[in-house]
Amino acid sequence: QQTPPLPCIVAYFGIDPADVIMFMRVVMSAYQLPLYMCQILNAEWEDMLEGFDERSYLNARRWKPGDDPYTLYAFNQRESERIPSNRALRDTRHYRCTTLHYDSDLPPTSIIITFHNEARSTLLRTIRSVLNRTPVHLIHEIILVDDFSDDGEFDCQLLTKLPKVKCLRNNKREGLIRSRVRGADAARAGVLTFLDSHCEVNKDWLPPLLQRIKQDPTCVVSPVIDIINMDTFAYVAASADLRGGFDWSLHFKWEQLSPEQRARRTDPTQPIKTPIIAGGLFVIDRSWFNHLGKYDTAMDIWGGENFEISFRVWQCGGSLEILPCSRVGHVFRKKHPYVFPEGNANTYIKNTRRTAEVWMDDFRLFYYSARPAARGKSYGDIRSRVELRKKLNCKSFKWYLDNVYPELKVPDDSDSQSGVIRQRQNCLESRRVEGQELPVLTLAPCIGTEGVPAINQVRMSAQSSESTALFISRQTCSSLQGLFIDLQSVVYVSFQRWQKSGTHLEHLVSRFCLDSEMALDGMDSSRMLVISPCELSAYTQRWEVPFS
Repeated sequence: QQTPPLPCIVAYFGIDPADVIMFMRVVMSAYQLPLYMCQILNAEWEDMLEGFDERSYLNARRWKPGDDPYTLYAFNQRESERIPSNRALRDTRHYRCTTLHYDSDLPPTSIIITFHNEARSTLLRTIRSVLNRTPVHLIHEIILVDDFSDDGEFDCQLLTKLPKVKCLRNNKREGLIRSRVRGADAARAGVLTFLDSHCEVNKDWLPPLLQRIKQDPTCVVSPVIDIINMDTFAYVAASADLRGGFDWSLHFKWEQLSPEQRARRTDPTQPIKTPIIAGGLFVIDRSWFNHLGKYDTAMDIWGGENFEISFRVWQCGGSLEILPCSRVGHVFRKKHPYVFPEGNANTYIKNTRRTAEVWMDDFRLFYYSARPAARGKSYGDIRSRVELRKKLNCKSFKWYLDNVYPELKVPDDSDSQSGVIRQRQNCLESRRVEGQELPVLTLAPCIGTEGVPAINQVRMSAQSSESTALFISRQTCSSLQGLFIDLQSVVYVSFQRWQKSGTHLEHLVSRFCLDSEMALDGMDSSRMLVISPCELSAYTQRWEVPFS
């Protein structure tokens, strides 16, 4: 005998369906009756949206010949306004994704969308796609954070007439990072979903993400990001064989999975481990997000935050994954339509430099070599983030390179020129000092046969025309300790980087020059090394290097 299904109760009267479902579970359990879950269909969402005056909200522009539709938003505004807010999309998932089943008790999520001067057509299409393609019981709320848009109060409040939508407005420009933290602080669901304001979610996009969070709350998951063409707004499927990567300048790039990685993936629905996420679209357990320190709120506007949170997740005990059975389209633009108060490049440098200083250990020197403009740029106070890293007992960046991203090759000196560094008849050498564990660098008379330095004499290796490394062997390298130079054990990259400037050797980070100084015994033949402000006339800063 089959029990007829219970009628579906929806949020026509301000009742949260998730609360109704929980109440029904309790009642059915008490009376040992079966519970039939009923999903709200797209048509029923349409009924709930009837009260929203879409035409008035969009206030579509009347276009004249010669008008540039790219001026305001850096995409084709005219085409975006022509396309319906609830357009149909092709299901771009692998066919095996349609055979997967997900738990019926997945945790609901708070969806956080931040925006600044976003086109109304794309913002509305983002929200409508979420409402149309997401089971209602999985949406606890949709939180819009208006980052001080020009007409934001009017804009955002109108959208609260849509189901589940709430609006927060910043009273000054805060940027994406602080706006997302504000949205997360206001969220009430146990899972946070961050979306950009110009995207469209595809069929069954959310259950795979929530299922993975339920299985492992320390896993941060991202969908495959399909492409919405900025000119035609055509929805184009992206490859599911991509993951996030970057170079030493902290420039994000998509990377194809290697043949070995593809061979290990016997099932195309399996998650893809990724060293870094693009940052615009991801899902994270709220408690885990808070435990990890949310975002670095001293970062400004936009850029670099995806590196910071990706390094932090991996190094502090979590993981990052891309789920092929979740697809979300995103409008990719060639430039930013909004203003960066300190300029786009300066803002990005500040944010990435904070990331490098806190999370990359001595490997940050490769960042400075790859991005020379970052040297000397202010990046603010990082003490609280350094303390956070210590508190969380996070792993080193070397661990990250070894275990997460071994494909990022560390520059080595295998093809470099090298030789002894001289100052007249004296050469750099290492010397043990009583009571000190590591040797120091000194200047002493050159010893050894022609072309073959003594074992304790220091060579300089040129790895590029821009920077060099001082080292004695593969195990010890020069490092700064106060003003004096000592040697440290090398773990890949703990050597310091120097730049040859004429006859001077300039330390890339401090911008001081290598200098010889009379030792305390007054012997000219035994000089200690220091770093000093660079002076062209100082003979103690002039060096003979074995290459130009």
